[in-house]
Amino acid sequence: MGSQLNPYIMYNGNARQAMEFYREVFGGELEMGTVADFGSPDSASADKIMHAKLETPQGYVLNAWDAPEGMPYQHGNNVAIYIGGNDTELRTYFEKLSTGGTVTMPLETQAWGDEAGSLIDQFGINWMFNITAR
Repeated sequence: MGSQLNPYIMYNGNARQAMEFYREVFGGELEMGTVADFGSPDSASADKIMHAKLETPQGYVLNAWDAPEGMPYQHGNNVAIYIGGNDTELRTYFEKLSTGGTVTMPLETQAWGDEAGSLIDQFGINWMFNITAR
């Protein structure tokens, strides 16, 4: 299989909600385990997500976790998830991800000939799209 590069997003207690939303958008198999599932049932964070993984039919993989107690959390403007290609479903993903979020650049044809756009979803995650011209 070789190596893979997949985003691993830290949330401030709402990883479960975010990952369930992404499963609705992209489909696929979602696995989630809490701190309790990983051996700490008496922890104050027992119900928080320690590891979540979404594998989509398109081959996308998203990982997530909730910030542990005491770990500084800064809302995610320093990370963007990029999706590019010529798949016609990308427009649908853009629309679905923008629900409850903010479109920062509408999905439009750019100077280089491709359609591109960006948004911040309802969980504060930046997404960048590039749909290549055929």
